[in-house]
Amino acid sequence: MTSSAAPAPTPVTVRGTVIGTGRPKVIVPLTGGTAEELRAEAAAVVAAAPDVVEWRVDHLAGGRATPEEAAAAGTALRAAVGGLPLLVTVRTAQEGGLADVTDEVYVAVYRAVLATGVADLLDVEVMRDPGTVRTLVDLAHAAGVAVVASNHDFDGTPPRDEIVRRLLLMAERGADVLKIAVMPRDPGDVLTLLAATWETAQRTGRPLITMSMAGAGVASRVAGGAFG
Repeated sequence: MTSSAAPAPTPVTVRGTVIGTGRPKVIVPLTGGTAEELRAEAAAVVAAAPDVVEWRVDHLAGGRATPEEAAAAGTALRAAVGGLPLLVTVRTAQEGGLADVTDEVYVAVYRAVLATGVADLLDVEVMRDPGTVRTLVDLAHAAGVAVVASNHDFDGTPPRDEIVRRLLLMAERGADVLKIAVMPRDPGDVLTLLAATWETAQRTGRPLITMSMAGAGVASRVAGGAFG
């Protein structure tokens, strides 16, 4: 069930970019394996003028970067992207990334990057240990950095109620932006994702990033803004 009136929007503003109101924002990822590759990628991305740049830290050194290496690369990257907002993401192997790391290492890399002051937004995988999630949310907020909670389901598309539950769980755990990506088996699964997006938008004012993956899910990336 949805309420008759959606909550007031609670947009997130980073470096003058307002996420959660107006047209959907464009986020472009950087996946360089070295600081030099990141700077080269950044030059092309900055020229395209996206709304947000995402740094996939898990691609640095093939997913084996130390906290010190991540901090150094982040400092160089911040200079390369100029005034564009920077979303820092360590995507783990459990959710489709390259970083096969323990919770301790996950936190240590993020802690080192946060200490440099380069991040504007921090991606936190919400299905990790609740204590780890709480630690990272608190660290990010203490540093004035907004949290994008995320969940990636490569096994399929959960039922609508479960998608909504996961997104609202992110809000309960203190996230500023709620993100989920699911794998469709057919066009009906794309409709499930969009329906869950609409329902969640009626229950929370927090900005949403939702997508149905692969070729079958392209429609969700194009039309998602119409559903919240």
